[in-house]
Amino acid sequence: MICQNPAMKTIGPWRPGLCRQLQKAFVTGVQKLDRTELETACEGYSNIIESMEGCTLYKGTLSSGVEICVASTTITRLKDWSKSAELTFHNKIEMLSRVNHKNFVNLIGYCKEDKPFCRMMVFEYTPSGSLSDNLHVQGLEHLDWSARMRIILGVAYCLQCMHDLTPPVVPMDLNTKMIYLTNDYAAKVADFSFWKEFSQKAKILGVDRSRRCVVPDKETNIYRFGVVLLEIVSGKLPYSDWAERFLKDDENVSRMIDPTLKSFNQNELDVVCEVIRDCVQKNGSERPTINKIVGKLRDGIGISPEQAIPRLSPLWWAELEILSADET
Repeated sequence: MICQNPAMKTIGPWRPGLCRQLQKAFVTGVQKLDRTELETACEGYSNIIESMEGCTLYKGTLSSGVEICVASTTITRLKDWSKSAELTFHNKIEMLSRVNHKNFVNLIGYCKEDKPFCRMMVFEYTPSGSLSDNLHVQGLEHLDWSARMRIILGVAYCLQCMHDLTPPVVPMDLNTKMIYLTNDYAAKVADFSFWKEFSQKAKILGVDRSRRCVVPDKETNIYRFGVVLLEIVSGKLPYSDWAERFLKDDENVSRMIDPTLKSFNQNELDVVCEVIRDCVQKNGSERPTINKIVGKLRDGIGISPEQAIPRLSPLWWAELEILSADET
């Protein structure tokens, strides 16, 4: 639990302006938001979800009760924020705003101010933590086999949507730490890794990494998806020799299953293992497209796109659907 700093200044009463801005964003796209309103929503930026290289994630609550996640750069001075960083920031906003899928941690707003300096993006909030935490942290609710299969299909359907966009949107660093879970444990793919390109660490080293930011490609994304699948079914971190040995030995398929699982479906496991082997082939050109992967997984596991999304839509999704209907 995060405690309030007693020395922190008192935040003034909440004003409804941000809610109106977000309502507009639900229909018209990503909106520029006010820093002081976000400060109020995030309890003076004391409510930290997670810190990662180049970025801090805060939980916020709007006056309407809608929960949000605010991602803020760790850069604190305008002079440390280059022109190329600003261009990359705006390009990322434009890119993420094109993804509209219920298995994606959707971008709903951004904030940029120079005095005091801030660069932030506002996303929907996912309350059940990362997939990595739910697989590896003791004390969290156990993910059974059916939940893991639903997560796999949710990620696959989201990637299919992203890859099919023109131009495609490919997550920079797909892994279980960048997949979050809703209240009913539906998967939400996030893309926060790009913030490290602006990190203070890069500035100290004298390198503006945003100038050489490498655009991820579909083949690499498919490989990382295969690694994610291996981690989901094994319950182990996949960066070890055992993973490579498993991929070469068909007889080891059942032995690599997460021992904490009380049961699993052998036919579904066989399908997932076949997809893993296809995804992690050394020659990228031989890896399947996400459309072929989705077809194989859906045929073998039988979870539709409708079954993979959150059963209870977050409040902001419900408002989006209502307001979109009003606009038409």
